[in-house]
Amino acid sequence: MALSLGQIVERLGGRLHGNPEHLIEKLSPLDTAQPNAFSFLSNPQYQAQLVTSAAGCVVVSPVMESVALARGACIVADNPYHYFARLTQLWRQHLPKDDAPLVHPSAVIHPSATVHATARIGPLCVVERGASIGADTWLKSGITVGEDCRIGQRCIIHAGVVIGADGFGFAMFEGRWEKIEQLGAVRIGDDVEIGANTCIDRGALDDTVLENGVKLDNLVQIGHNVHVGANTAMAGCAGVAGSARIGANCTVGGGAVVLGHLQLADGVHISAASVVMRSIRQPGQYSGVFPIDDNASWEKNAATLRQLHRLRDRIKSLESALESQKK
Repeated sequence: MALSLGQIVERLGGRLHGNPEHLIEKLSPLDTAQPNAFSFLSNPQYQAQLVTSAAGCVVVSPVMESVALARGACIVADNPYHYFARLTQLWRQHLPKDDAPLVHPSAVIHPSATVHATARIGPLCVVERGASIGADTWLKSGITVGEDCRIGQRCIIHAGVVIGADGFGFAMFEGRWEKIEQLGAVRIGDDVEIGANTCIDRGALDDTVLENGVKLDNLVQIGHNVHVGANTAMAGCAGVAGSARIGANCTVGGGAVVLGHLQLADGVHISAASVVMRSIRQPGQYSGVFPIDDNASWEKNAATLRQLHRLRDRIKSLESALESQKK
């Protein structure tokens, strides 16, 4: 499989400096690309890799045009990362088509479930009673879609995902846990992608909701009755506890946790491994990470942190004493 630079620019636009007949046979990172490969530079921090890259062509922003030209062939585009993303889509369109049946013979689909004629259901998937799968949605393999859960159009659900398991709801009574039946479902919008082994619990009463364009990485946990706004993305091992409401266009870094019943405004960005313990009403970047250190130093700092309230009281006493002396 190969595309010429001329074909790429014809489909995706951009300003080409170089031979339009030059063939590209693969897409590669800057540092490993060879003359038959196409790469990109979106972060000027990696300019040194651009200078030494052997790539047949590199897409760059106008700011990096002169540097790229000194190296060799390039395509200039306003947003190189977006350009490269679109190129990967173009590349996939030219790969050999999968001629397997849209619904794998090993898939189990309840007679009352609705699966669009263009949806693809992979091996060992289970679509339970009353569930609905939209047009051009792809369930990869080993996926369970629970009762009455709905998935929109053009979604990609990767292997091992469970949509619509019971939320974690129990009431303590006389020393034992009484199950709270989870009577809601899960509603997933259009153009959503869900990574491998992610779990999205059904709602206790109302539905758990993922709006259009949400992107979840592998091993993400979405608790019952969570509402995730449009185009929000969460990296691997993030966890959102029950009834939290996350706005649109947010990001949650890997391993970060959002506690239950909290609200995050639109445009909130949570750094990796942070723990969100209060609602966030204003957009921006938020972090709650104790800086990593060697273990001995960390233990000393942690011991000091445990004494902060006492140190605060001592400082207040000293301030009061100084004020009294001034009088």
